[in-house]
Amino acid sequence: MENEVTLKRFLEIRRELGHTQAEFAALLGVSNTTADIERGRTKLSGKVITELLKQFKVNPLWLFGESEQKYLETSHTSVIPKVVTVDASDNENMVLVNAKAAAGYPQNISDTSWYRQLPAFDLPIPEFRNATYRGFQVEGDSMLPNLHPGEWVLARAIEHIDHVSPNKMYVVVLQDSVMVKKIEKRPNSNNITLVSLNETYPPYNIKPFQIQEIWEVGSKITFNVDATTDSGLLRQLQASMEELKNQLQHVKKV
Repeated sequence: MENEVTLKRFLEIRRELGHTQAEFAALLGVSNTTADIERGRTKLSGKVITELLKQFKVNPLWLFGESEQKYLETSHTSVIPKVVTVDASDNENMVLVNAKAAAGYPQNISDTSWYRQLPAFDLPIPEFRNATYRGFQVEGDSMLPNLHPGEWVLARAIEHIDHVSPNKMYVVVLQDSVMVKKIEKRPNSNNITLVSLNETYPPYNIKPFQIQEIWEVGSKITFNVDATTDSGLLRQLQASMEELKNQLQHVKKV
């Protein structure tokens, strides 16, 4: 039977990662549920310990109560693109990931053949030189009013999580999803906070190792541009007011 510290810490990791016993069992390759491990009925196998280290960077020494460092390599997590695509002339091009493709992106992130199904193009504009860019389609309304569902963002690859700014938006590729968020890192905290611009979506915390890639949003492509947006209406109103003023002045002179 495992010692109480190990059982307590195994349970702590599962809860911290937000998985049920069945979900955690599936991730770790354990049949059915982790309940027996947590109750001390089943020994924590080498395979499970390896998966905890490989998938979640859990320090085995911490798990057995011999270290206070829970995670390994949290400050050195690589978030650079796993695959970069080039055109026939060996020039790097910009891959477009639509909302449908984004659903499979995290699982195929290192599969070079998967990227061939995605459209790609070269954008001959100086701002898009000397860096790796990718286009992502916005899904959902969590970044309203800045980004609307169906719009596209063009984003630059970030090498390290320390390079993020709280004033910018990012495409964050997690182990199971792709989303556009602001990123906040609090001092003396192991957590990364993902923040939506739409205040109906509460911020939530993740661990650095859960991030596979980060792309800094630099511009967006929008369609169905409407001349009667709020700013357009405001300009029309201002023009009408100026015209009214001119008419009044003309009346006074007469």
